[in-house]
Amino acid sequence: MATIPKQTIQTLFVGGGTPTALSMHQLEYLLKAIQNQFKITKEFSFEANPDELTREKVQLLKDYGVNRISMGVQTFEPRLLEILGRTHRTEDIYRSVDDARAVGIPSISLDLMYHLPTQTMNEFGDSLNRSIEMDIDHISSYGLILEPKTQFYNMYRQGKLKLPNQDIGAEMYEYLMHRLVETPFQQYELSNFAKKGHDSIHNQVYWKNDYYYGFGAGASGYVDGERYTNVNPVNHHIKHIKHNERPLLHASRPTLKEQMEEEMFLGLRMNQGVNKDRFYKRYHQTPNDVFGQTIPKYVEKGLLIEDGQNIALTNRGRVIGNEVFEAFLIGD
Repeated sequence: MATIPKQTIQTLFVGGGTPTALSMHQLEYLLKAIQNQFKITKEFSFEANPDELTREKVQLLKDYGVNRISMGVQTFEPRLLEILGRTHRTEDIYRSVDDARAVGIPSISLDLMYHLPTQTMNEFGDSLNRSIEMDIDHISSYGLILEPKTQFYNMYRQGKLKLPNQDIGAEMYEYLMHRLVETPFQQYELSNFAKKGHDSIHNQVYWKNDYYYGFGAGASGYVDGERYTNVNPVNHHIKHIKHNERPLLHASRPTLKEQMEEEMFLGLRMNQGVNKDRFYKRYHQTPNDVFGQTIPKYVEKGLLIEDGQNIALTNRGRVIGNEVFEAFLIGD
């Protein structure tokens, strides 16, 4: 059988279902498969649960070239971890970070959540402050979104789950931005903050509207003008593979108008915003040619700022970013 040459790629992110749930044997099998298929030149990132990330697993990841670990911490508050159904404890967070640092993982990121059921501002502030005090390099923080068909969504519909009101969620986000600006963690995207040199290279592919492959059950990709999503769950995905079929749930090719809309609402997520020259090189039109009414309107509202090079959200615009994004989607 002919040997398939390795494909050189810049970044690879392994996540969605938390791969550290695998046994040592399974994890090494996966890492070997990746090593045999790809040469990764910049960032090799793994998602992890703190209670599953043993010293041995961290060493295995390091041995196979993983240089970034993203831990799903969510909160340091035991009461909220229980509400979320998380299996780790607060002490697992500290131990797993210590293990990752001791083994020599170059970049460590923590995921935090706010606007959780019954969460107070003090509880979110405590989790954020604990993260700042740890020896980590990156913080991602997202508000809880109720997705249809999830346990939280069903509990909310049944009246068994009470979320803090939207005003508290906005206050938590504003606190997040103002607290971290005082630290070495600098905001570079709506929900992401990094020490110098630790911005996620992989995630910027999404925000810059570049192409990327998606492998595995439920994964999404964007290649050669086609956006696609693979079938889920895993057993359905495997069934397609065994029959030599592409495990495709759906695919579409965004129109030129849709591509330009995506360029705006994805690019505006980044602090640097949408680069005008880059936009023109891609679409042979300027952002103002396409969105000539929307841009000045939201500049006047104090939600956008425009200079000679970029169009970006203001601090106030970041708090209500969805309102701005929708304006570009509907051509307001």
